[in-house]
Amino acid sequence: MDSSQRVRAIMSLVQAVDAGSFAAAGRVLGVTSAAIGKNVASLEKALGVRLMNRTTRTLKLTEEGEAFLRQARVALEALDAAVDAIAARRAVPGGRVRISTSSAFGHSYVLPALPELLARYPALSVEVDFDDRVVDIVRDGYDIAVRGGNIQDSALVTRPVCRLNAVLVASPAYLARHGVPQAPGALQSHQLIARRFLSGQVVPWSFTAEDGSITTVDPASRASLTLSAPESLAQAACDGVGIAQVGVHLAWEHLLSGALKVVLHKSHQPGTYEMVMQYPHRALMAPRVQVTLKHLLEAFAADENLHVPLDALNAYVA
Repeated sequence: MDSSQRVRAIMSLVQAVDAGSFAAAGRVLGVTSAAIGKNVASLEKALGVRLMNRTTRTLKLTEEGEAFLRQARVALEALDAAVDAIAARRAVPGGRVRISTSSAFGHSYVLPALPELLARYPALSVEVDFDDRVVDIVRDGYDIAVRGGNIQDSALVTRPVCRLNAVLVASPAYLARHGVPQAPGALQSHQLIARRFLSGQVVPWSFTAEDGSITTVDPASRASLTLSAPESLAQAACDGVGIAQVGVHLAWEHLLSGALKVVLHKSHQPGTYEMVMQYPHRALMAPRVQVTLKHLLEAFAADENLHVPLDALNAYVA
C-alpha cells in the first residue's frame, strides 16, 4: 500500500467511525460505501489486524482499532496543521476557533477576555459553547476546552489555569440568626446549600480533625436548597439561605464587599479541583489556535480572583 492509498484508507476509517456507517462516510468523502469498505479492508490487511467489527447495521472498533484511531487523528491533524502553517505566513492569524467551556467560568472569565483578542486579531472568528457536560474535543470538533474539576489523564495536552479551592461561606445576616459553627459537627443544626453535579452526585464536605484524620459532612442530608450551577450557590449564600461550599473565585468579590463570611476555615479542606485548558496534541498548531490559547492563558494569569491564596481568607472569617 503506497502513501496515497494509506491516507485514503485512514480517512475512510476515521470518517466511517465519525459518520457511523460506510454509506454515510462515502457521502462525506464523495465515494461509494463499497469503496469505503474496500479501503478499510485494505488497511486491515496491510496492518495484519482487524480494526473494526461491522454488520449491516453497526460498526464497532476493536481494541486495536481504538488505538489506531487515536494515532490516525493525530496524523490527520498534523496534515491540517501543515496547511494552516502556510496560511500562517500572512501577517494576521485568521479563521474560526471553537471553544468549549462551562457556563459559570465561561461567562465570568472566558467571555470577558474575548473582546481584546478579537480587537487584536480581527480576522479571527470565535465560537464558544457554554456547556457543563464533558465533551469529546476531537469528536465534537473543538480547538480548545476550558474544564474544571478533578482532571483525568488523557491524550490531550493540558495547560493549568488555576487551583479551584473551595471555601465554606454564609452571609452575616444568616450567621447572626443561626450562630457561627465552631466545629464540623455543628453543621448538623444549620441550613446547608448543596451542589448537585450533572452526574447526580452531591460531593461531601471534607474537614481535618484535630488528630489529622479526615472527616466528612454530607450536605445533602441537611440541605435546605440543592443547586446545580456553582455561581448560584454563592448567590443563595448571599441571600441568607444557609452555608454553602463554593469556589474561592466565586466567593471572593462577595467576601471583599462583606456580603459573605468564611466559616470553619481552619478545618475545612479546599479540595483538589483545578481549572485547565485542553487541546488535541498537534505536531503543528494552527496560528489561530496558538494566539487564542496564549491570549486566554495570559488573561487568566492576570485575573487576581483566580489566584487568591488561602491565607488571604483569614481576614474574612466570621
